[in-house]
Formats: sequence, structure tokens, C-alpha cells
Amino acid sequence: MINALTNAGIHKDIKVSAILQDNVLASSFPPSAGAFSADTASVIKEIVAILLQHGSPININTYPYYAYASDPQHISLDYALFKSESPVVTDGSFQYYNLFDAELDAYHAAFEKIGVSNITLTVTETGWPTAGNEPYTTIQNAADYNKNLIAYVKSGKGTPRRPGQGLNVFIFETFNENLKAPGIENNFGVFYPNKDPVYPLF
Repeated sequence: MINALTNAGIHKDIKVSAILQDNVLASSFPPSAGAFSADTASVIKEIVAILLQHGSPININTYPYYAYASDPQHISLDYALFKSESPVVTDGSFQYYNLFDAELDAYHAAFEKIGVSNITLTVTETGWPTAGNEPYTTIQNAADYNKNLIAYVKSGKGTPRRPGQGLNVFIFETFNENLKAPGIENNFGVFYPNKDPVYPLF
């Protein structure tokens, strides 16, 4: 991609990145145990070296909803929705009040293990579905997650491993996808396909 832009005479103002799926992590709990799987670590290190040369971030998709819904006996809803008022996870000197921070710091720890401590993370997808897996998927839960996420990002406080480091975060997604099979994947939208809001976000 970078070579293609260069060959086209485009040398600045366009950032090139790569996106990582959550299955590249062989371990993610506690966050300090974050590590890339053996078959992805070397490839990721090569990709990151290129991104760092160009000041580009690496993109990740992270969904506290999936972690919570897969293990609600051990992960509290408040922890997933940015509502915890006291630390839920203590990992060495780091304390975690929300699952989003823990998931991001698992990536930070994984990068540190391959010798990279200065890559910028951009969260290109995160969100909460409003239906399809009740009682975990509700309009109220989705509204709480995204509203609290926005407040968290605006605070600029960063994660415990990266305090004060702001984040670029993209909410998945604008519209419910009415052409997908019924389930959770078509219910992440802030708006219905007819443009009516599923819930007020802003």
C-alpha cells in the first residue's frame, strides 16, 4: 500500500495502517499477560516497523460486549459499561475500572513483549448491540456503553499503562443492518435503517 501511494506521487497527508482482530492475542488476562500468538508475533512486528517509520497507528477492534456476554458470571455489567466506581481488576500497580481499558492494555502489553512501546492504537470498531442476545443486548445497555465511551474518550485520561494518552475511537455502527440475518450483528446501529434513532446518543 505504501509503495502504491509513493508510485502514484502521493508522499504525505495519507496515513496507512493495518487492523488487528482480537484472535491475534494468545493471552489477554490479566492485561499484563497480553501476548500475541506465536504464529502472528513476527508478522505483527514487521508490520509495526513499517507503520512506525511513517508515524501511522495500528488499528484494533475491541468489544467488551463479547467478553461480558461470554462470561457474565465473572465479568460484571458495570465493569463492561464503564460504571464501576471501584477497581475491578488489580494487575500489579495498575487498577482497572472498566473492561475497555483492560482490553487495550492487553494489546499494549503484547506490543511491549515484542519490543514495541511507542505504537499508537486506534480503535476502529467498538460498540454494543441493542438486540439479539437478551438479556445482555438491550437498548439501555447500548446507550450506556456508547455514552460512557464518549465521555471516557473526551476525558483524555488514557489507560493505566498509557496514562494521559488520548485515543481515536470509532463507534460501530451508524445504522442497523437490516439485510443481515437476525441476530446481534445487525443490531449495533445507533439509527434504524429509516434514519430514526434507536436511542439518543448526542
